[in-house]
Amino acid sequence: MKIDSIRSHVVQAPYRRPFAISSGTSPELVSLVVEVRTDDGATGYGEASPMTAYTGETLEGLRAALTGHVAPALVGRDPRDLAGAHAAMDAAIRGQYLAKAALDLALHDLAGRVSGWPVHLLLGGLVRREVPTAWVVGLGGPEEMAKEAADHAARGFTHLKVKGGEDPDRDLELVRTVRAAVPDDVELSLDANEGYDPSTAARTVARLAEAGLDLVEQPLPRWDLTGMAALRGRGMPRVMADESVQSPHDAVEIVRRGAADVLNIKILKVGGLHRARQVAAIAEAAGLAVKIGTMPELGVATLAAAHLAAALPHATVPADLVGPLLVAAEPLAPSAFATTAETGLVTVPTTPGLGHGLTELPGRG
Repeated sequence: MKIDSIRSHVVQAPYRRPFAISSGTSPELVSLVVEVRTDDGATGYGEASPMTAYTGETLEGLRAALTGHVAPALVGRDPRDLAGAHAAMDAAIRGQYLAKAALDLALHDLAGRVSGWPVHLLLGGLVRREVPTAWVVGLGGPEEMAKEAADHAARGFTHLKVKGGEDPDRDLELVRTVRAAVPDDVELSLDANEGYDPSTAARTVARLAEAGLDLVEQPLPRWDLTGMAALRGRGMPRVMADESVQSPHDAVEIVRRGAADVLNIKILKVGGLHRARQVAAIAEAAGLAVKIGTMPELGVATLAAAHLAAALPHATVPADLVGPLLVAAEPLAPSAFATTAETGLVTVPTTPGLGHGLTELPGRG
């Protein structure tokens, strides 16, 4: 069995409301979906969303890296050789994690379909049949965000993540408003997306803890591990690294520096499921919890994240599997997330591969 061809398709889905983080706002979720086909007709599908405001990558750059460098490195290879595929892709071009992740997901999907195994068995097993997901509230007014958070807490979401990082005083008001609106047993996290000033972050985070925040995500720039370690040393709230974690090497350095209590592993950010498992193993060996995050993405990549979260015993912080719920209509795997908005749970598919059910892709080539 050899890889014969790799094609890509652009898929777009408008957000129910524009999704805003401290670095920018997106009116629609745009993904590049890839199809890997073998010489005997087997297929697998992967996905990568550039979300330029977060990654700094563009759709055009993603496609250029895929078609010009990463995909040619895989043609003619056995699609089941996942470690070899990553070695070949890394030899073809440095970085370009999103392009590599899209193909990594497609190879996992193909390997699962060929073997008859769901992807979580390729990742080690099934620790949990249902994966709890946090609800992620994009930037907006405090009252508006608190209402959205309260609505989802009432539906069964046990962990709520609100976006912040633009203004510490506004974040304090936001946390107070949301905490007053949701039950005490609902965990509350704030994602600052690197937005805080290192000189004032300690005071800001202390005030957020007093207001009822349980976890703060990436409060400082990705390079400031010393500052992250100092915040962690204060005890509360727990500190989670996100933008600081883009490779297994980053994970080792975070552990060495004591810079986080939790690692947010986003499969696209680190280059796919193969690399994500390596990051997760480092976290587990160091006694750190993990969250499986998204950026967000549509159904194919979100299902990949669900399989990973289901296979890791220490994925104890609810995942961020909300991309298909944030858009007006999920175009890739709608049935997989049909009940999630009402339960806060994603049921992990047990069908071969990722479980999206795709036989052809919508969108333009």
